[in-house]
Formats: sequence, C-alpha cells, structure tokens
Amino acid sequence: MTSEKKYPVTVLGAGSWGTALALLLARNGHTVLLWGHEAAQLERLERERQNRAYLPDIAFPANIQVHASIPEAVKSVSRFLIAVPSHAFRATLTALGPLMPNDAILAWATKGLEPGSGKLLSQVAIEVLGGRHALAVISGPTFAREVALNMPTALTVASEHEKAAEEVASWLRNERVRVYTSRDVAGVQLGGAIKNVMAIAAGISDGLGFGANARAALITRGLAELTRLGIAMGGQKETFMGLAGAGDLILTCTDNSSRNRRVGLALGQGRKLPEILADLGQEAEGVATSRELYQLAKKINVELPITEQVYRVLYENLPPQAAVEALLKRGPRQE
Repeated sequence: MTSEKKYPVTVLGAGSWGTALALLLARNGHTVLLWGHEAAQLERLERERQNRAYLPDIAFPANIQVHASIPEAVKSVSRFLIAVPSHAFRATLTALGPLMPNDAILAWATKGLEPGSGKLLSQVAIEVLGGRHALAVISGPTFAREVALNMPTALTVASEHEKAAEEVASWLRNERVRVYTSRDVAGVQLGGAIKNVMAIAAGISDGLGFGANARAALITRGLAELTRLGIAMGGQKETFMGLAGAGDLILTCTDNSSRNRRVGLALGQGRKLPEILADLGQEAEGVATSRELYQLAKKINVELPITEQVYRVLYENLPPQAAVEALLKRGPRQE
C-alpha cells in the first residue's frame, strides 16, 4: 500500500538512479520535480519525456516535471530525495539547505562516502543542515532500470526518526516494491558503500577468468570484511545480513548491470582505468570509495584485505593478477 497523503517530492539528480526513483514516485501518485545539474540534459528530458541516455524507452508520466533551477524545483516542496554522486552530495545540500522549510524530510539514495573526508553522507548532511531536518537513507539491492520498469524490488529506508523512515518508505512502497525500515543509519550507508568495492574485486576475478569458485569466495569474504568494518563504525550486524548488506553485495558482484563490477571486469581483462571510466560514462562509486575505505581502515585499525588490494590496483597500478596472488598468500587463519 502507498501513502494516502501524496506530497510533492523533489528529486535532485537526473542520472539513471534519480530518474528511476522519480518514475517510481510518479507511479505511486506523487508529483515529482526532477532536477539535474546539466541544463542541456534537462532540456532533452523535457523535450523527449524520457531519459534516453540512461533509461531509454521508458516514458515520463505527466506528473514528472523537469526543472533546471533548484529554486524552481523546490518551490512549495517539503519532501526531498537526493540521488547525485557522492562527490556532488555536499554541494547539492549546500544549495538546497537555505530553501528547505523547517518541516522538511530529506532522503538520499546515494551510495558512497564523501571523497576526501571519508565521512558518511549522514555526517555531511548534519554538518551542512545543522540537524534541523529529519534525514533518511535509502539503500538495498537495486538496479535503476529494473526499478524504472516496475520490476519486483526490495529496499531499506533507515532513519533515526521512525516517522520519517516510515514516510519515506511510503513514498516508494507499492505492489511491486517492498520497503523495510531501520534505525541503523550508519550500517545501511556502509553496506551500500562497501559493496561497490567488493563488486570491483569480483569483476577483477571474473575478468581474469578465475571462475565461479573464486567469485563465491570473494563475495563471502567480502561480506565478512563489510561486516567487520561496519560494526567498528557503529553499524549493527543484522543490517549486514540484510538487504543493505548481503543483498546489495550479491547483486552488484554477480550481474553486469553493476557499473562497479564492469570496472573490475575490464581491469581484469587488462584495460586501464581512465579508459574504462571514460567508456562507462557514469559514476562507479567504488573507485573513490576504495580510497576512502583504505584510509579509514588504517585510521581505525580494521583489516580490509580485499579493499586494500582493490585500492592498490586502482591507485598504485598493481597488476590485478598480483592483487589476487597477494590475497591467496595471506597467512592461514580460522574463518
């Protein structure tokens, strides 16, 4: 069941994920004001009434309005959903903050840590907004196109404010989308961030031709790594066994719709990172997240062997084969 009250919702970020969420909200009866930072792209979206670059052949319903101006996109709105890349999160919030009413609810579906600081996006939101608004994070095993096509999906919404979590869940919930709520804001964010790094690792393994056994081992040990860091950062173990942890990890490590997995596949096949990212044409959050996690692990003294090797491949030009050998040569230990 969807919420009886249909607030207008501003979606900030008109990439594949932001557009998919806008389509879901519109399908659920909300007026959606969709904003993106590229005026030319937004003009195309409005003219063609679809996002041909990222989600072709999925028509926009009449209740999606496209806006190139943040002030226009947020006028008379008190419900906001951010789906910009992590590197643009702070700047987007900085522009949005002064325009938000006191009773606003802000949710985001960005999966990553802030580049440069390694902060959780909830920490960034509190810094920028001063704790004046209810905050929620949306995560789980989701590919944008499947959500846009109204295929069965399950999500988690986490907030320290139970009413905010339930309201944001009601924006998204329908007969095809099941939404759970959580109070583990840190854990849900970390699960969504760390799994992208593990997807790069799984892609590297498959790109090297190492097969299903190696992929299963990487996913399993990746889950252990995710859980170890997540608990050290204040997350709850149960979160990492759920949709925002194991669910999202399995999805992104095993299906080529994952941009992060595709980065790893190409690296394993011998291609260079700049060329891979140029061809990808969209964000692969795991690239920046691997650097932040590597530095964070050293700071808090948590062992992240898979993350370390992904970091070395991406930032120290370690050959992928050597990275896998380094993992296999680690000393014996109990599981």
